[in-house]
Amino acid sequence: MRGVEYGDANIQRTMEHDLRERLKLGRPLRVYQGFDPTFTGLTLGNVVGMLKLRQFQRFGHEVTFLIGTMTARIGDPTDKAAARQQLTLEDVEANARSWLDQAYRILDPQQTKIARNGDWLTPLTLEDLVNIAANFTVAEFLAHETFKKRMEEQRPLYIHEFIYALMQAYDAYHMKTDVQVGGIDQLFNILAGRKLQQAKNEPPLIAVCTPLLAGTDGHLKMSKSVGNSISMDEAPAEMYGKLMSIPDSLMVNYYTLLTEVPVEEVAALERGLAERSVNPMDAKKRLAHSIVALLNDESAADAAQAEFESVFQRHEEPQNVVEIAYRDLPFVDVEVGPVQTGMRPSVKLATLVSQTLKISISSARRLIDEGAVQINGAAAKTAFPRLSEGDLIRAGRHTFIRVRSDG
Repeated sequence: MRGVEYGDANIQRTMEHDLRERLKLGRPLRVYQGFDPTFTGLTLGNVVGMLKLRQFQRFGHEVTFLIGTMTARIGDPTDKAAARQQLTLEDVEANARSWLDQAYRILDPQQTKIARNGDWLTPLTLEDLVNIAANFTVAEFLAHETFKKRMEEQRPLYIHEFIYALMQAYDAYHMKTDVQVGGIDQLFNILAGRKLQQAKNEPPLIAVCTPLLAGTDGHLKMSKSVGNSISMDEAPAEMYGKLMSIPDSLMVNYYTLLTEVPVEEVAALERGLAERSVNPMDAKKRLAHSIVALLNDESAADAAQAEFESVFQRHEEPQNVVEIAYRDLPFVDVEVGPVQTGMRPSVKLATLVSQTLKISISSARRLIDEGAVQINGAAAKTAFPRLSEGDLIRAGRHTFIRVRSDG
């Protein structure tokens, strides 16, 4: 139960008691977490639940990675001010393939069952849905924080969004779930499954809820749309650098949720940071190394740390540089006016940064405006600089671009 959160001490005591009792049955527990692949990439926020699943795997329990091929098409309304855009089955399946590739960095492929809830949700009849819905009241749903806020703000609340919790409840019932892992924002949906099981005279599941991981800004939930996320598939050096940039206040939380450093050591670290007997830089480097090693391997983490120390601590030129030939730069088109002899044409810096970092043009422009793009050590002063062979462009904290000759 390390790093769990329910927002209610009574719920936590109940879940701990029920888990101990269920373990007395002496059989592997059926554990699952549902993932709605509504986009292609996973972040460290998704890793938190997967590490819980891995803990259960290591204790010999039966773990299922449930792909929400039906629930993703509706969209979880939790924490959303408006209804999600509905996806096609093709979109969901394409995203799911990407998710599984990343999930196997954490989970043992040989011990992980893969299921798709569309297999049992799609065949449900209208009568089946009515029978499921008969176990819940409208008052229960309107008390849900997300729905309550929408009503207060007079925002649209659609009937199909109520159905999402019913479908997730049926997932738990159908799979005869003992334990469901999920973020604390999923507590309402998870408890719906527990209630449906009780109504069907089945043993009620145990919820293992984890806190929502704060993003690199230190405040908001990690999210790609907010721009404060760290993706699972980022290059080791990029991931290491982003982890080094998190506020010191997040370190203990990240150690607890994203590493396997023993609880006693994390507690000692927290005391040391408070008493200033532990160097925050050293603690953060250990954290970044642990997470990069978890998602890659020790050698990748060693190399990422070495690059960070070289570039950002000793201010040496980076070893891993993206090179681009001068002729391949995104030059500004010269449509009218004379060209001065010997003058280099201007380069569309935002386009260059966008293509290299694989981000949108608007995000690249924001980096330039914030002074986060440097040319030969100085912040870019124009969006259309004249570059030469050998110039070194630093985009953000961790990406370097070298302009090489065409030869």
